[in-house]
Amino acid sequence: MKQLIPLAAGAALLCSGVAFAQGTLEAVQKKGFVQCGVNTGLAGFSQPDSKGVWKGLDVDVCRAIAAAVFGDANKVRYTPLTAQQRFTALQSGEVDVLARNTTWTVTRDTSLGLNFVGVNFYDGQGFMVPRKLNVKSAKQLNGATVCVQPGTTTELNLSDYFRANRMTFKPVVIEKLEEVTNAYFSGRCDVFTTDVSGLVSVRGSRAPKPDEHVILPEVISKEPLGPAVRHGDDKWFDIVKWSMYAMIEAEEMGLTSKTIDQAGSSKDPAVQRFIGASGDIGKMLGVDNKWAANIVKQVGNYGESFEANLKPLGFERGLNQLWTKGGILYAPPLR
Repeated sequence: MKQLIPLAAGAALLCSGVAFAQGTLEAVQKKGFVQCGVNTGLAGFSQPDSKGVWKGLDVDVCRAIAAAVFGDANKVRYTPLTAQQRFTALQSGEVDVLARNTTWTVTRDTSLGLNFVGVNFYDGQGFMVPRKLNVKSAKQLNGATVCVQPGTTTELNLSDYFRANRMTFKPVVIEKLEEVTNAYFSGRCDVFTTDVSGLVSVRGSRAPKPDEHVILPEVISKEPLGPAVRHGDDKWFDIVKWSMYAMIEAEEMGLTSKTIDQAGSSKDPAVQRFIGASGDIGKMLGVDNKWAANIVKQVGNYGESFEANLKPLGFERGLNQLWTKGGILYAPPLR
């Protein structure tokens, strides 16, 4: 979901954020952990389990960064952030990285002083309705009551879509995710709209009877979700970026948490570079040459993370399949 915040506030915080951005790696190493901003609780992406252990696709990005920097994926502390809090927390230096299902946009990349390192989940806005309504298409939603969170471009996309299709709707605007989903499941509205990943997550983790709810086929926007850091610190930007890409590259190379220890016997030069047996990629990044091998051994590759966190909720790979298998997930070469 894309959250709008006043540009004036973002600009004001940008100046203070630049100071924090300088030397982020050194600051992280000094304190001994990565402070990672995550969702307050979105199943499959970032949510604590029954023992309080944070898990999810975005959480694994945080753990990958820690594995690269410290050789220990557990050296992370998590700051749960709402959509309204997330950018301020990153700009002010409260967190070192934001890994919270956040859409990459030009406004955020410029006026808000953020750098998105890449995309770890390709998404788009959709609609969920109760199966009993027998609705097959979003084009049938004329006059519907729609649950939506305020102050987001999800809300703007919703208005644009209905206007473009000459339809009307009645919004039920509720800020907190738990409250807006409760409103939908209790029947206060006919439709719930957010990113499709959010719909799948909510249906799989919060719906009393998931099979009674249908996600309609229309996807009405582009929502490339990925981690972000502050402007002004290219060294930290590089580490976060390549930590994420290492997980994607590992899947393409067939390296998993179970096989990475045997990769040393491989004759493939690309594998040798990846595990740090040749070359100085780690040194160039400012970390140990075994940084990528540590990520895969302790966190897993992208496919393993997807299977563990999203597959149980009913997610399909879709666009997030590797480019070699029909998707658009792609890592630049690690060489």
